[in-house]
Amino acid sequence: IIIEGIADEPVYLFIDDFNIEIRPAAELWGKGALESETLLKQDLGDEFQIATIGPAGENKVLFACISHDFGRQAGRTGIGAVMGSKNLKAIAVHGTKTIQLADPVATLEKGKEMFAACFEKPGFEEWTPQGTAGVTDWVNEIGAFPTRNFQTGYFPKHKDINGEALMRKIKVTDKACYSCPIPCGKYSRVKKAEYDIHVEGPEYETIALIGGNTEIDNIEDCAYANYILDELGLDSISGGNVVGFAMECFEKGIIKSEDISGRSLKFGSVEDFVWLSQEIAYRRGIGSVLADGVREAAKVFGQGSEKFAIHVKGVEWSGYEARYAPAMMLSYMTADVGAHHNRSWAITFDVATGRDKLEGKAQRVIELQHIRPLFDMLCLCRLQWVELGFELDWYPQIFKAVTGKELTWDDLLAFSERVWNLTRSYSLREIEGFGRSFDYPPARFMEEPIPDGPTAGKYMPKEVIDRLLDEYYKLRGWDNNGIPSAAQLKKVGLGFVESTIAPLRK
Repeated sequence: IIIEGIADEPVYLFIDDFNIEIRPAAELWGKGALESETLLKQDLGDEFQIATIGPAGENKVLFACISHDFGRQAGRTGIGAVMGSKNLKAIAVHGTKTIQLADPVATLEKGKEMFAACFEKPGFEEWTPQGTAGVTDWVNEIGAFPTRNFQTGYFPKHKDINGEALMRKIKVTDKACYSCPIPCGKYSRVKKAEYDIHVEGPEYETIALIGGNTEIDNIEDCAYANYILDELGLDSISGGNVVGFAMECFEKGIIKSEDISGRSLKFGSVEDFVWLSQEIAYRRGIGSVLADGVREAAKVFGQGSEKFAIHVKGVEWSGYEARYAPAMMLSYMTADVGAHHNRSWAITFDVATGRDKLEGKAQRVIELQHIRPLFDMLCLCRLQWVELGFELDWYPQIFKAVTGKELTWDDLLAFSERVWNLTRSYSLREIEGFGRSFDYPPARFMEEPIPDGPTAGKYMPKEVIDRLLDEYYKLRGWDNNGIPSAAQLKKVGLGFVESTIAPLRK
């Protein structure tokens, strides 16, 4: 679906097979993302699938997300703000047509094979009960759990917010995507005198950024904060990062009580977390500054806050403290969208190969940056490969069954390398001054040793960062400023981009 232009008033897009309408949505404007989905399903029927934005998207918060299926989000990078900028509150879709497959029999057989194989993988029993929340203890044990706005990597109260706490205190049932045998999602409930809420998760990243990063030390409050962010339509990763940044600014006196109506912003306070999240979503007061993310907020606040604004390329860092994890650090630094683990989850490689070693880290990051986005291009989940250890040669087989095109795994990776160079070239064209300076981590990680925990004393000085970047650029076929060479563009089939990129080289 390609949506162009801006509506004169709030609308939603209605699609029922080939019946497409733009319908008024004034009565939904201002309502939460989950509430809006409920109201639309009541009006249209449960057979419709709904994607909505909350108040954060309406107010163009730069980390607003798109919500769907009562708790799933297209988060990160502010795609919800794009919908809001078009006055588009929701998209409602219902279809009855079939999907044309090149080989329906082979597709079904491959699906059955994969379905059955899931139950045989050793990771199945490990991942099903707790979902992604199950990695909380491990990340904390290796000193990579973001705590107190990434001041450290160890949270002493991690067992109060881990996967076992989720199962014991709030989990109602498992939740799987349609037709998937792996119910990695968790449907949870928190019932207190003040509220009774149902929420999906929390997932690991949400636990890390709400729990450790703002020091909310019980799973019930983490889930409640998660629910508030979902209803507001805010990305929980950036949300927890931004609130943690604001709490440190308050702790250091950069944000004062009089700046926030006489309130406090203290680590560990779910009340302060929820209040500030609402201020951000509605762009009220200081929330309007924070609604543009930590990079832009630090420019406004100054006073050294730039050093602990934890982001790359304006996108807030996700759930891994990487001062003692060179491959993971490089993954965050060079991700095309900013500090997101989605592109290259390399923390396990760091641990397996030695976190003091730099050799081989850049090569592995590039390999992962080609493999992981390929799943997005194929519209496939990574979990079967990452957590269950599915063999990669399965994917060209299903690709052939669906499309009729016979490609090797290397052929598919070549597409991914082309896309990686294209997105880099696009950023070079569109963002003034884009290059190496955009690939550096925050100053905290290069200058401040981790104060406590299993990685105490560790940090990654700029000379190490530069070594990693130099090797990465060389392996990519880019110059020292991160600009693809003419030969590299030609190699990956992007020769037509050269005329745009050539003037940027020095």
